[in-house]
Amino acid sequence: MTSQRRGFPSSYHAKGTLGAAMDPEISIMFQCPFQAGFTEDMVRVEISPRYNRCILPEYEPQIAAIWENCCRNKPWLFNGSKFRVHSVAMERGVLIFRFGLTCYRDFIGTNWSSQAAYLQQQGQADFEDSQAYLAEPLGVGAMLHTADDYFVFLRRSLHVGEAPGLIDIPGGHPEPKAVARGVPEELINLDDLPEDLVVKELFSSILVEIRDEVNLPLSTLSQPVLLGLARNTTSAGRASAEFYVRCSLIAEQVKQFYLTGGPEAEESTSIVFMKRQELLKLEENRDVWKELCPSAKGGVKLFLLVCEGCS
Repeated sequence: MTSQRRGFPSSYHAKGTLGAAMDPEISIMFQCPFQAGFTEDMVRVEISPRYNRCILPEYEPQIAAIWENCCRNKPWLFNGSKFRVHSVAMERGVLIFRFGLTCYRDFIGTNWSSQAAYLQQQGQADFEDSQAYLAEPLGVGAMLHTADDYFVFLRRSLHVGEAPGLIDIPGGHPEPKAVARGVPEELINLDDLPEDLVVKELFSSILVEIRDEVNLPLSTLSQPVLLGLARNTTSAGRASAEFYVRCSLIAEQVKQFYLTGGPEAEESTSIVFMKRQELLKLEENRDVWKELCPSAKGGVKLFLLVCEGCS
């Protein structure tokens, strides 16, 4: 990628959706305003209980009931802690994430609830923030670029909870438990999460996801650069941070590592490669585009917006 940077404002704030994508399943919450993307040293995190989900008392029993029903049907589910993204703000060239804490139970009970639209309406009415009552756990995804100019996608298993059978990019979540080592996950609080270590987890988590899902050695991966954040409107606007990562291997080598199987091999059934020139026209290829899950669409869209023309 080139290191050219375009001009950007000294102060910029993003809380809701800043730019609508053409596909109704996604929107762009924040787009890096220069081609190079944000490196780790250009990102800062603020953590505060002010950025936690707002509580709507009459709805809390519904969250508990939804989670109990999910666990009854899928007893392997675990209520892990997650970072809640409240907003991002750009100040003097530094991107600031404002994080609270949330959990998987609240994600299922709010963003994935049949009442999500109601919660968004209430949030807008009460706080002028449609996401105020939603869990909003931050996801991460990677536009993984091979040495011979292919991008890596995965066909999701039919057994995964989200977007079964669709094509995705490698991704997952940054994990509070990776920062608050030694603290039982259910007891993690904001005091256990040093902000500088949270930034490191944000950037390192996507490399770990690539390692676990594609089975690539970390030594073959470049340092990630952040392209922006995309919202998944099918889960009430849940946001994902989308990264660009170079791989030193060619596509055939990546395929061989993938076929060997990694720690999360069960999450996908096959690996898909797309030449860069195909990717640049992907939105025009409706047959392929409709097979992408929202997280993949968000990653592709941000790559096209930020990196088109990069070498």
